[in-house]
Amino acid sequence: MPTNKDFKRLVRGRMRKTGESYTTARAQILKTRRPRAARPARAAAPSPRPTAAPADYAKLAGMSDAAVKVKTGCTWERWVKALDHHKAYTWPHRQIADFVHQKYKVPGWWTQTVTVGYERIKGLREVGQRRGGTYEATKSRTFAASAQAVFDAFADARSRSRWLPGVKLTVRKATPSRSLRITWEDGTSVEVWLTAKGATKCSTQVQHTKLPDKDAVARLKAYWAERLDALGAVLTA
Repeated sequence: MPTNKDFKRLVRGRMRKTGESYTTARAQILKTRRPRAARPARAAAPSPRPTAAPADYAKLAGMSDAAVKVKTGCTWERWVKALDHHKAYTWPHRQIADFVHQKYKVPGWWTQTVTVGYERIKGLREVGQRRGGTYEATKSRTFAASAQAVFDAFADARSRSRWLPGVKLTVRKATPSRSLRITWEDGTSVEVWLTAKGATKCSTQVQHTKLPDKDAVARLKAYWAERLDALGAVLTA
């Protein structure tokens, strides 16, 4: 067969060049002509986002190491190591928050603090920005009133009109003395977290989310600073 003759010619040509025996030359040519089996592609393992030095963690997270350790039992460096171990940088926000809450028993608002701080440290969001690209404004106050009294001031329309007049909103979900989720009149969202500090003291955090840009963040921060001052005046009247 012509193909066989061509192959023998190649073998003899290699023998002349290399001095190899016919068997050796034939084996070498067959080796170079045999196609290699394609190796299956391996899925690349997710790699962590670049992380700043531990000294910068508190600045990036927006809260001191001392504060987060008092409330959660861990510094930012320990939180980053623990969450990186589980590749939490590949998870969506809700999954990280649920994991922090369930595995480490961190209470509601501090679950969000740890999750947001971790995402900022890992470069997944800017200060004031949510994972989806929208922004949020956050304000907090501590009132000389019970958690239930503060809850009622948000949840009850009549009480609310005394310090938050002229606003049309819908309370989507409410847990007495603990939290509210509210849809604002423009479609943005407000989350309120309450932490009792005894019978007559309550820490209150307000997050106004789904904001379009940083200008809206500045405007809503100023707005909530004013409204929470008004709420404080109503609660102590």
